[in-house]
Amino acid sequence: MSLPTWVWVVTVVGFAVVIAFDFWLVARNPREPSFRECTLWVAFYILLAVGFGTGLLFVAGPRYGGEFFAGWLTEYSLSTDNLFVFLLIMSRFSVPRRYRQKVLLIGIVIALVLRGFFIAIGAEAVSRFDWLFYVFGAFLIYTAWKLIAHEEEEVEFSENLALRTVRRVLPATDRYHGASVLAKVDGRRVVTPMLIVMVAIGTTDLLFALDSIPAIFGLTKEPYLVFTANAFALMGLRQLFFLIGGLIDRLIYLSKGLALILAFIGVKLVLETLHHDGVSWAPEVPIAVSLGVIVGTLAVTAVASLVKTRMDRARAAADVTGASARQPAEID
Repeated sequence: MSLPTWVWVVTVVGFAVVIAFDFWLVARNPREPSFRECTLWVAFYILLAVGFGTGLLFVAGPRYGGEFFAGWLTEYSLSTDNLFVFLLIMSRFSVPRRYRQKVLLIGIVIALVLRGFFIAIGAEAVSRFDWLFYVFGAFLIYTAWKLIAHEEEEVEFSENLALRTVRRVLPATDRYHGASVLAKVDGRRVVTPMLIVMVAIGTTDLLFALDSIPAIFGLTKEPYLVFTANAFALMGLRQLFFLIGGLIDRLIYLSKGLALILAFIGVKLVLETLHHDGVSWAPEVPIAVSLGVIVGTLAVTAVASLVKTRMDRARAAADVTGASARQPAEID
């Protein structure tokens, strides 16, 4: 998939225009968005990604179109899992609810820029060293096992190196000054917690990309598809944060679904690398199969999670009702 430079330029400028418009709306009226607003924005970004992928199907063919959709769905599901940590960061830094939109948007922009550098480095590396695909595959399988083995552990937020460096190098205040990232305290210019939490979200997302980037390289080797799938997955994540704030706790099997997807991609990556290295028994997995596994796993995970949480709530309500009915007899 050889693309002229102008395609990259137009793509990056297009993403920048959409994000700039989104930022203008947030800066103009800082507040917590309504459910209807979030629904419309999430639908807009999903339709934008679907439209882009459909265009690829017609222009570049079903192979690249399918690789984009498989990569986008994988990155979107992994990015959705990041919302758990974003929520912890927001609580850790006590971000005022009306400014959470701005924090998320800037943090996501930082994450997108950092992922862009990470993707460029990864694309150059895998083009020079084929054996890296074995490393990626093994890492994805290990990550999948770790997700299942440690799924009961409580997720905690810990400050990474970049965040600790910002705290140590820049003078900071513990007080928020509206939505400003800089403030003057006692005649001295300092950074506010707004900047700290933006850096926290952006750099923490990059740590999560350590498994999502190898995962998408297991679905497509095209840097353009890797970048656009990541960009579409991150855009709209802000609105999704507010839209499924209560629903996210009900997706109890999400980590198992993600583990299965990562394990599948890891095995696929190893098998295809063996195939290209001349191992006759190692098959190549068609992108249609990959797309079917990803979509099917996400669908089953979501339905099973919602059914399980509904049954648990009904059982808990029945226990409360039964306890209330027995209470008078016990008193007598």
